[in-house]
Amino acid sequence: MISKLIKIIVKIVPRPWMIRLSKLSILIRPLYLGNKVECPICGKHYKKFMPYGNKGLKNRMCPNCLSLERHRLLWIYLKNYSDFFTKEYDFLHFAPEQPFLKTFKNLKNLNYKTADIISPIAELRLDIMDTKLPDNSYDIVFANHVLEHVSNDIDAMKEIYRIMRPNGWAILQVPINPNYQTTDEDLTVTDPKEREKRFGQYDHLRFHGLDYPKRLQTAGFKVKEFSVKNNFSDSEIERMRLDNNEILYVAIKE
Repeated sequence: MISKLIKIIVKIVPRPWMIRLSKLSILIRPLYLGNKVECPICGKHYKKFMPYGNKGLKNRMCPNCLSLERHRLLWIYLKNYSDFFTKEYDFLHFAPEQPFLKTFKNLKNLNYKTADIISPIAELRLDIMDTKLPDNSYDIVFANHVLEHVSNDIDAMKEIYRIMRPNGWAILQVPINPNYQTTDEDLTVTDPKEREKRFGQYDHLRFHGLDYPKRLQTAGFKVKEFSVKNNFSDSEIERMRLDNNEILYVAIKE
């Protein structure tokens, strides 16, 4: 009964509200006590993760830090395959994710700024397609699961490229449908139910396809791939509950 209630809550409550109410998750953590799955971000272990998404899919969200598959993959990449935690960087983070926010703010090597149009936890109110920021302002830019929401994702990519310094890099994760060779987008689709059916969520304007790295290249980026399949064993994928099909695209401004 309780598990069904949790599934309903995570299905209908928007993630921004879940972020605001995240401290209340302490009330349900005892239901998940165990050691079968591990969150690499907060280091907590559980018998399984919480369900998440508009379909209420099981074993996805960490009960402690609210991380999802994409957050855990990004964390591992930053920790083990980059100098993110050691080198001094000017870092701009659009739509800052709850699992990362406190840690990133406390890193002394980062000059860290958060940005969004509406997020209650962002410092700067910026339009990602027209930030008004000077050229070459930041070394690193993150904008994860943002580009599927904006009216022109290519313009947003070009704007991010403009404000980045040479040799800077960006992480711009998006949902990708592996069955689509090219991105499906149609701004004339405005009905929330139709958007959810076609693009996967009521407020998405497109469903990116396998051409996503080419779209990043169109904006000027060199693209490096970091895939789950090529970097983790089956047991690691299952224990940390990663998405076996996910590829992290690192967009580099040369």
